[in-house]
This record gives sequence, structure tokens and C-alpha cells, in this order.
Amino acid sequence: MNDRGHSPRAVDDVDAVTRAVLTASRLLVAVTARSLAAVEDRVTLAQLRLLVVLSTHGSAKLVVLADRLGVNPSTAMRMIDRLIAAGLADRQTNPDNRRETVLRLTDEGRALVEDVTERRRQEIAAIVERIAPEQRSALVDALTAFTEAGGEPAVTEGDGGLHPLGWADVPPLQQSS
Repeated sequence: MNDRGHSPRAVDDVDAVTRAVLTASRLLVAVTARSLAAVEDRVTLAQLRLLVVLSTHGSAKLVVLADRLGVNPSTAMRMIDRLIAAGLADRQTNPDNRRETVLRLTDEGRALVEDVTERRRQEIAAIVERIAPEQRSALVDALTAFTEAGGEPAVTEGDGGLHPLGWADVPPLQQSS
């Protein structure tokens, strides 16, 4: 038995793994909620999601942005209007087609996304530091396998930890028959 009362044997039980992942996801949701608390007076969760999409993908036309968010263009327009009023996003003429308008982050909007991402990274790092070094490699392997099975792209050092809330352009996981 290890210090948590679990047998060190391999876990083949899908239900046991599912329970462990659900428990870990509660922790990750709590970490995410705490990272958002610092900005909750400025943006809603949905507005932050829009900022994350713009931060990840760059400037976009309204219909493209709405598609990436999975909302109607009118909903995206209301969200972007509020973010423009808050100084977190703006509209620009598309340099490739002067008849089009694109939406983009302002420097302040980018800083907000980076702040939330950094707060989340720091709290996760503090949790990982409490894991025994010999267990960290197994955790990396397990989480990598889990995210690959779910179709989530890996966060790399070079992308600054973007996709901070798991909102990449990944289609929903299809049920196998």
C-alpha cells in the first residue's frame, strides 16, 4: 500500500479511473475559478472565453469568432460590444479586404488573458511541487494520454500556456458504438 492507502498495482477499472479523473477535475475547476476571481468584476466567464479565443487565434471576423465560440453572431456581437466598451477588444478594418471588419484584442485584453493564465499556472505548479518527484513522470504520461484521447492539443512552452480554459477548436468527443 502507498501512503494514500491505494495498492500500487495498475488500475484497469474504467470506473475507478473515471472517479479519479472526476476528482482531479473538481480540483482543476476550483483552481480555474480562483484564477478568474481576480477579473470577475471586469468580465464574465463567457467574455473571458471570447478573449481567450482571440488571444489564441488572433484577429477574426465576427462570423468566424461566433463559430469558434459555438454561439450565434448576434450573441458574439453583444459580447464583443461589451468588451470594446471595457477597452479589452476593438474593431479594425481588415487589411486584406477593406470592406470587412475584424475583431482583435487590445493590449489590455491580452494582459488580462495572460494574468488569468499565469495565476492558474502558478497555482497548478504549487500543487505539482507537492507531488513526489518520482510520481510526476507518471502523472505527465497519464495526463498526456488522457488529453490525447480527448482530442485536446498539448500546451507547449512556446505558446505561453494559451488555451488556458480548455477552449481549443476541438470537436466534441464522439461516442463509440
